[in-house]
Amino acid sequence: TWKKLGSAPGPDLRIFQSRFDRLENPRNAQCLDALVLEANDWVNVVALTTAGRVVLVEQFRFGAGTVSLEVPAGVVETGESPLEAAKRELLEETGYVAEGWASMGSVEANPAFMDNTCHLWLATSAVKTGDQCLDTGEDIVAMELSPEALQEAIQSDRLRNALSLLALS
Repeated sequence: TWKKLGSAPGPDLRIFQSRFDRLENPRNAQCLDALVLEANDWVNVVALTTAGRVVLVEQFRFGAGTVSLEVPAGVVETGESPLEAAKRELLEETGYVAEGWASMGSVEANPAFMDNTCHLWLATSAVKTGDQCLDTGEDIVAMELSPEALQEAIQSDRLRNALSLLALS
């Protein structure tokens, strides 16, 4: 196992706090400084309407430089449970609420250099009850797709977000 010899804070990157862990390689005893991005956990929500349609969102993604089709998702705020975050994000991004909630498990989004977990949720009997409540940096279009239209969006590379694809699988 890798031996942690120390840790030093790195730059604050707004949505991530960086740190450098000094580690010793168990194979050759060489030391290295590994970059770790600390982040709050995330949630991804697969929301199904009473008609069996899937609630999705389109939003511009700065890293990819393009509009991305995804499941509703977001950050688990400090002091909030993953379920509370999932319900909040679904309502804020889409204006929908759901009657049923089931955890589909959790995954490590990128354990090579990130320390957070992404919690996957299934929301059933989702209905639109109000307007979106977007953050100032968001411009999100919510929509419903039939299972057939969802399959077409995936096959045509319109829906390419890895965590969304995982949640939908």
